[in-house]
Amino acid sequence: MALTALDRDAAAHRLKMVNGQLRVCDVNDLDLLAAFLDTPREAFVAPDMARFAYLDSDQPSLGSQTRRLLAPTALARLIQAAEVKPGERVLDVGGGAGYGAAILEHLGARVVALESDPGAAAAARKLLNGRAGIEIVEGDLAAGAKGRGPFDVIVVEGAFEVSPDALLAELAENGRLVGVDCRAGTPEATLIERRAAGFGRRALFETRATALEAFKRASSFAF
Repeated sequence: MALTALDRDAAAHRLKMVNGQLRVCDVNDLDLLAAFLDTPREAFVAPDMARFAYLDSDQPSLGSQTRRLLAPTALARLIQAAEVKPGERVLDVGGGAGYGAAILEHLGARVVALESDPGAAAAARKLLNGRAGIEIVEGDLAAGAKGRGPFDVIVVEGAFEVSPDALLAELAENGRLVGVDCRAGTPEATLIERRAAGFGRRALFETRATALEAFKRASSFAF
């Protein structure tokens, strides 16, 4: 089937994103770059924001009033740090309409996409229909995907202000969780690894991300 002008334009924007954003920020995994080249981000953002889909910023998810997709570079660097391998079980948390889940499946992962926003989950089901490697689960993000773990990798597509304890409990031994840790105030992309002796944490890079509602710190009032 011949490509339309819109298809060619979107493909050109994806190439520009990969070369001008991802590669210059040390995203160098060739399979990961190919996944970003092949996945149409404009299909996963709110329709009125499609023209901004390839800017390096978070964008509102299709089907939701509140959920935002991570900026492409932040998502790519998190996934690269997680070192996702074909056949691994991956839990994608708070990914909205499923852009991150599509990237992860492209890498050969078996993905469970956990989303608490009904509209975003419905959009993900529609967009990812027929993708045998992806299961969409609607439920509480903080509770995890009970009964579907353990997971080799968990990707939290947003920031957490409190420890995601239920998610960490679902990691397999040597499993990796990546996300944006705001517990100390300054947002840092973080890798948490489960080892026999416990959990190890490594800061990756400073970034910005919207805090997922399930992992927000409880408000406190001073009198």
